[in-house]
Amino acid sequence: MARGCIEIRMEKCKGCGLCVAVCKKGNIVIAEGQINALGYAPAEFKDPNGECTGCKMCAEICPDCCITVYREHKAGAASE
Repeated sequence: MARGCIEIRMEKCKGCGLCVAVCKKGNIVIAEGQINALGYAPAEFKDPNGECTGCKMCAEICPDCCITVYREHKAGAASE
């Protein structure tokens, strides 16, 4: 299975929590103790066990397009 990683533009994130709700692995949380320039507590990617599959659900649901998804494929694997 492909491994994934996401990048959240925290300075643009409103902390709506939609990405938190759709992440099947529970790798996205609302940052505690952080407030961005817009005055919101943004979402934060935490994946200590490397469980992100790069499913892109978080990026699809984000109303402000704050999330970029990266996927790494194993050598020789068919592209999806």
